[in-house]
Amino acid sequence: MARGDIPRDSYHLVGISFFILGLGTLLPWNFFITAIPYFQGRLAGANSTAWTLGTNHTSPADTFNFNNWVTLLSQLPLLLFTLLNSFLYQCIPETVRILGSLLVILLLFALTAALVKVDMRPGPFFSITMASVWFINSFCAVLQGSLFGQLGTMPSTYSTLFLSGQGLAGIFAALAMLLSMASGVDAQTSALVYFITPCVGIFVSIMCYLSLPYMELARYYLAKKPSLAQGQELETKAELLQSDEKNGIPNSPQKAALTLGLDPEKELEVETEEAQQPGKPSVFTVFRKSPCLSSPPSQPW
Repeated sequence: MARGDIPRDSYHLVGISFFILGLGTLLPWNFFITAIPYFQGRLAGANSTAWTLGTNHTSPADTFNFNNWVTLLSQLPLLLFTLLNSFLYQCIPETVRILGSLLVILLLFALTAALVKVDMRPGPFFSITMASVWFINSFCAVLQGSLFGQLGTMPSTYSTLFLSGQGLAGIFAALAMLLSMASGVDAQTSALVYFITPCVGIFVSIMCYLSLPYMELARYYLAKKPSLAQGQELETKAELLQSDEKNGIPNSPQKAALTLGLDPEKELEVETEEAQQPGKPSVFTVFRKSPCLSSPPSQPW
């Protein structure tokens, strides 16, 4: 398809949507770690009128080792579920992974906000908080991996906007804390409003993702099938080969790189057969074809 046939991004709505989605992926966790003094105050046994978002209640005898557990239970699921996402994409649809992750993160933060008004002993509160840390980071890993997979089918401009949204998440969380501390309301109300803010952000992210199929540009890129993309790649290779022949460069470097040592007609036949085969390549197939795992070519003497 010619470049003139590509739809336009009306009012930059697709770019704004991916920017908000980038903001929504890291907003929950940034709000969580910015409020660590609040959690330390609850675990220290401070009564509900004593703890605030900005007061550090860390004591030399930290019974729960809160910071250590938060670090472990946040980084471990990020590693595990980022790897697991490489296999989940084959059996779970992309829309289910993205929307499911956003909904679960929304529910977990709604629970965190609700616990602000609930008086609990430090032990049960610590257990619920650690479970929230684990599941929030697990679903954030699946969410980010799935969104990056969708961005791979779109121009690089949208990946830049997505990463810019992620960078804004930390600034937004810090500003929200400063505003909640300067609001002058009581500690519980301040913490409640603070934790409700990321819930609103995640809800807006869900609305942005649901609106993408109704935008012509997003529908054009995201609805592409792998076979269609491979067919377009074959057309591009054929055009390059024809261009070289017209310019009198039958053995150009571009042609050698494209043919990979095979006859052009045979390579086009093989790739056309692969494009017609249904399904997606497995992760193990990709690993086997990786240059670092394949045997090096024999050197001529």
